[in-house]
Amino acid sequence: MIDCPSPNHDARSMPVSMVVLHYTGMQSGTAALQRLTDAEAKVSAHYMIAEDGNVLRLVDEERRAWHAGKSFWRGISDVNSASIGIEIVNPGHEFGYRPFPEAQMDALIPLLAEIVKRHGIRPGNVVGHSDIAPARKIDPGELFDWPRLARLGLATPVPEAIADPQWTDAGMVLALERYGYDVSDGPAAIVAFQRRFRPSNIDGVVDGETRAILLGLLLTTPQDELRLA
Repeated sequence: MIDCPSPNHDARSMPVSMVVLHYTGMQSGTAALQRLTDAEAKVSAHYMIAEDGNVLRLVDEERRAWHAGKSFWRGISDVNSASIGIEIVNPGHEFGYRPFPEAQMDALIPLLAEIVKRHGIRPGNVVGHSDIAPARKIDPGELFDWPRLARLGLATPVPEAIADPQWTDAGMVLALERYGYDVSDGPAAIVAFQRRFRPSNIDGVVDGETRAILLGLLLTTPQDELRLA
């Protein structure tokens, strides 16, 4: 753990109940670190993980880092107050999106395991930036290895295929809202859901597979987990 303190933080207004994973989306890790520790940028995260696996601590977990922006998850609109933010170095879709190196994932897993244990965070509340801000963000993106985290109990797995509930598009949006998404932009929420749970086909089409996956999630997620606020 390498301490690189950022000045960009303030007091939390609620306990930690989620982890938000991001990619840095900049041309280099050095550039990302400079921005995350620049007082004028007014952005930060609690941790940043370099491609070689080095873990940098930027903000103490007791403080509210500024990583989520305008966002929402399961009734919480001040996601910064309720979350730990982890920035994962990757150039992102703008600068040459690529798979996350093994060393980077190997560093993320024990860090994430410690965080969720320390704060009692459930797997369904380990989310991507695109999940909490579907109209604005697409990170950590379709190449991120969510299945690996799910196998370790650190994220929600894609459920076994069940019957298509044959919801209308409007019904699909309501179901997404029930699961925890901000659906003020319904099409964006559908794409974000596919990016997270069906990354092989992110077409925004409400088809039987997309509906069935969401139904499976709603049936297997404890009801008290679906509402954090």
